[in-house]
Amino acid sequence: MLRDALLFDAHGRAIRQHHKVFSKDWDEIGEWSRRVYMPYDVSPTGKLIRPQSTMHSAMVGRIIVTRFAYGIPVGIRDWSQEADNAVVLTTIGGNASHRLDDGGAVNTGYGESFVVDCSRTDYHVDFDPAHLQLNLTIPHAVLEQVCHDWFGFVPGDALWRFKCGLGGQGSSWLILMDYVMRCIAEAPDRLAHDRVGRHLEQTICVHLLNEWASRAGFDLSDPRHALAPRVVRAAEAYMAEHAADLPTMAEVARAAGTSLRSLTEAFRRFRGTTPSQFLREQRLQRVRRDLETALPGQTVAEIAAAWGYINKGDFARAYRQRFGEAPSATLRR
Repeated sequence: MLRDALLFDAHGRAIRQHHKVFSKDWDEIGEWSRRVYMPYDVSPTGKLIRPQSTMHSAMVGRIIVTRFAYGIPVGIRDWSQEADNAVVLTTIGGNASHRLDDGGAVNTGYGESFVVDCSRTDYHVDFDPAHLQLNLTIPHAVLEQVCHDWFGFVPGDALWRFKCGLGGQGSSWLILMDYVMRCIAEAPDRLAHDRVGRHLEQTICVHLLNEWASRAGFDLSDPRHALAPRVVRAAEAYMAEHAADLPTMAEVARAAGTSLRSLTEAFRRFRGTTPSQFLREQRLQRVRRDLETALPGQTVAEIAAAWGYINKGDFARAYRQRFGEAPSATLRR
């Protein structure tokens, strides 16, 4: 099934794409790859310099699924951290060599995958002339949300910076990828918006996180991670409810019934962050939600001000750094 992934629906008809599926133009390929992956630098590594790229894509919830090849050997590096995406690259043709931080590499052949969170670490991969990739682009925020919902906490960079291979012939991960491709074939236009797409998105993320954490030596089910003290949960609830009021951290600690020092230490130990960073994330997420659901005539400044942002320049920089786009782009979309 993976050989034909994203090409045909369950009735054998070609899955309609909203973009070109073949190109020899670097600029055209670059524009497409920036949209579905993130900005990165790519260069030929052999004698052939003109690409013959195939490009297919689909959405599963908030995950972008792509079938992609350059048609010539290339090296890719400098993936944008600002785009805030993780990628899982599954080789379904040829070979790929994924660089590790220690100077080694993981080589992937048919059915083997590699995961890297480009929002937290650099990444360099080389593809041979026959390469063909079936890739998942997953927003880092989605992975954090799934961790919080399923495991009760959000891991720190010990997990997110770890790069590793996974899957392979007969693995549960490869079987899951085959199932995902069959779901897309049966309903190629529905999985982006229907609840079934969100359920499938969650299944993919939970499976990926367990596989990833296991290879990183990180136990997501360790109760020391999930059982955050009552004061942390109370502080999170207070900040979520009063995000627009910009409470001070002293007010948050008082509402949680503890000292600011103790609250800060509890957040550091059990959440891997600080109370102020949690509040900042709450405000940015609320602004993004309101921009996405804005009524006609509402402006970025109006929505940002409702969540306590006064300086437009500071807000725009913080928003772009967090979500990889200008708030005006979110509003237009």
